[in-house]
This record gives sequence, structure tokens and C-alpha cells, in this order.
Amino acid sequence: MTEQELGITTSKEHETGEWYAELVQKAGLADYAPMGGFIVTRPRGYAIWERLQNHLDSWFKDTGVQNAYFPMFIPESYLEKEKDIVEGFDPEVAWVTHGGYEELEERLAVRPTSESIITPFIAQWVRSHRDLPMRVNQWCSVVRWEATETKPFFRTKEFLWQEGHTAHHDAEDAREEMRTRLQQYERLYEDVLAMPALTGRKPEHDKFPGADTTTTVETLMPDGKSVQAATSHYLGTSFAEAYDVTYVDEDEEEQLAHTTSWGLSWRALGALFMTHSDDQGLVLPPTLAPTQVVIVPIWDEDSKEEVLEYAADVAVNLEDAGVRVELDDRDNRNPGFKYNEHELNGVPLRIEIGSYEVDDEELTLVHRPDGEEATVDREEAVETVEDHLDTIYAKLYAEAEQTLEGEIREAESREEILGTIGQHGGYVKCGWCGDEACEEPIKEAIAAEIVMVPREEDEEPIHDECAICGEDAEETAYFAKTY
Repeated sequence: MTEQELGITTSKEHETGEWYAELVQKAGLADYAPMGGFIVTRPRGYAIWERLQNHLDSWFKDTGVQNAYFPMFIPESYLEKEKDIVEGFDPEVAWVTHGGYEELEERLAVRPTSESIITPFIAQWVRSHRDLPMRVNQWCSVVRWEATETKPFFRTKEFLWQEGHTAHHDAEDAREEMRTRLQQYERLYEDVLAMPALTGRKPEHDKFPGADTTTTVETLMPDGKSVQAATSHYLGTSFAEAYDVTYVDEDEEEQLAHTTSWGLSWRALGALFMTHSDDQGLVLPPTLAPTQVVIVPIWDEDSKEEVLEYAADVAVNLEDAGVRVELDDRDNRNPGFKYNEHELNGVPLRIEIGSYEVDDEELTLVHRPDGEEATVDREEAVETVEDHLDTIYAKLYAEAEQTLEGEIREAESREEILGTIGQHGGYVKCGWCGDEACEEPIKEAIAAEIVMVPREEDEEPIHDECAICGEDAEETAYFAKTY
């Protein structure tokens, strides 16, 4: 690849969609598959997913979750046991009708979600109150045959995710599980992805099919659109009734279990890339970057040997301290090309080492997000580099927080909602009567929708009247355009 080919040719600010598509391909994150709606995840993109997965998976296990794996095919009869699942996902289900040349006796759904295959097995495994709570999770892919334009990691027919499924004694325990997972998702965005997040619940008409309550994490993109970043559901007893999840309590009485499900997909990666990256390429927080530090030695013929030796020693010291470091000692590329390439690939911190650094026992550090430079003492390299990586994370979070700051506005009428979102994007909160019909005029006019309402159902609405119909407001609605 030439130096000219390295650069992003479109503008994030003015051509967001084209810029994002170019970023994903040029930064080596994904390619488009030959069939529409699918992508090929490249090693760099998958490595970032693995790091995200490791953080979340360890938190799950710390709170009693065990990983399992269930078939990707679900018999139609299993899917039909929970009517809301069938109605909610039927338009998007891909069906297998033949195995080889033989027509199957029963159609198999390619899982759009796995409640209908996991819950029957939880029903088998749960017998007594001593078996509860039961918590299982799987990392897998699902297929939803949506008729939408492919946007890698945001909208694809097949996507990677995790889905947790649990069974509990009662509603209180299950609701606490729902809140625990929501908090872990919020923590992931705040502490790993360097992204501030809003939490709430979905309105009744936009809950997960069959759920009693759906809670959500929402994140705001630089172009003013919201991303549903993760969801956690209290399913009540509807799935337990459909799949006979019962247990014998302490009094030898048979009881219905209360269940939950919760999930996060690689849409989190799309939100990450779009939030932090720029017109030079990918920008990653050090927490997820496959390479946290790249060392670029700069030499001439007289200084080559000592510069490379010095740089190699620094690399070993950092590697021994657990820093993910790369020594870029290629002699067929000049330093400028290397700088541009590593910026495109999202390496958070660059260390430049030339003859001056060797002579002065120093290092020159350059931050990826903004090009800030610092000259530091070689003897304190490990501690200094770790401090700079923390600073880079803080910079990314602060910039994302600034994007969100001021982007939550109020409105008291339909015209105000339309005008505010049309002019500024972001979130507009208003009083809402709770009727789905009041969402339609906003959807039809500017393709914005209610992305969440406050988590606490007894929270007073922000205004006394519904901004659309003028009836008494039951709660506060947050409108936004979405990905």
C-alpha cells in the first residue's frame, strides 16, 4: 500500500456514512462478503472484539455466570411455544427446509435469539429451589434477515454477540439480575470503550418480544444519532410458562421460575469506531487496542546499530511489563509512512527513537488522538508509558463526553421535537402520555423514535402534558434518530 492509499479520503463530519465504510476497510477491520448483508471480520477487527469479550466475560463469571453453547438451529415447534417471540421475530427468521437433498420433516430456524432453545434446557436442569438462580451465557452469532443497507458492525444479517439467560426464585431476584447486567454493560462503555452512556428502559411497544421489562444502554454518535448499545430484560414468567420452567420450593410446592435474558453485540464495536476515529483513521482506547504502543526507530547509516539496539531494549522492557508493544524496524519504509500506517490502524501511543534520544537517554512519545508530544526519561519508560496510556484514555472519554454534553434537550410540543432534532440531532426529552400513536408523527416526519424512558417507573414526567397530543403525561420520553 502506498502512502497515498493509506489515508482516508472522505470526511467524518460531512460524509459520515462513506467515511465509516472507508475506515472499516482501510483500517483492516472488515470486508464485505459476497452475499449482501454479511461481512468478513478481519484479524484486527476480531482481536478488538476478543478484548471486549474478555472484559465482559470475566465480569459475568465473577457474578456466577457459566458459559455454554446451544445449537444454531431451532425447531419450529420450539420457536412457536412462545407466541410473542414468533410474532416479534418471524419477519426476520431465516429457515432451513432441506438437509442435503432431503426435505426436513420440521423447519429449522437459524437462531434470531435463543430463548426458545435455551429455556427448555434450563427447564430440564432446574428441579429444586437449590438449583436457583441458574445463569448461563453463550458467545455466538445470530441471524436476522433484515432488509436494510449493510453497515459493518451496526447492521448486518449475521452478527456476533453474547446472550445470557437466567432463572430465579422470584421477581425481585430476577429484576436484580436485570439491573446487574445493565450496570455491567454501562461499566463496559464507561471503563473500557471510553464512552459515556445513558441507561433507561424501552417503552411498552418496543420491549423485547415476551418481556415484562426491557432496559437499555444508549450511546450518542458524533452525528447526533443514538445507538442501542446493549439490553437487559426481565421476562417475568411468560417463558417459564411456555417452556415449563418450574421448581419445588422449601415447602415442597411447585413454583414457576422468573427468567431474564441480556445481550450485547458487536454493534458496540461500530459505536466505538465511529465515536473515536477521525479523518486519519482508526482511534482506539488503550484498553482494547491490539497494539498499545509502537516504537519507530529513526536512523541513518552511522546510527542504525545503536538506535535499533536501544529501541529493542525499550520494547523488551515494555513487553515484560505487560504492555502490548510493536517494534517497527522495517527498513523498506520511511518513518513518515510508518507514522501514517500506525495512525490509520489506531495505535494509541507512538515512541520515536533517533540518535538524539539515544544520546540523551530519552524517548519521544506521541499521542494518537491529538498528536501531543512529550520527551521523557528512558529509565522511567514503563511507568511513564502507562501514565500516558491512561491520559490517552481520559482524552478519548472527555471528547466523547463533550459530544454528549448539551445534546440532551427538552421540548414541549411536536414542532419543538421536530425542529430540535432536525437542527441539532441528539436526544430530545418531553412529556409523553404512553400511547404508541404519539410516536408515529415524529417517526414519519424525521425518522426519530422513542429510544428510552427513565428506568424508574415511578419517576415523575418532565412535563405535565404529552408534547404530541396534549393529554396528561405519564412519563418522560427520549426521542432520537437511531442507527
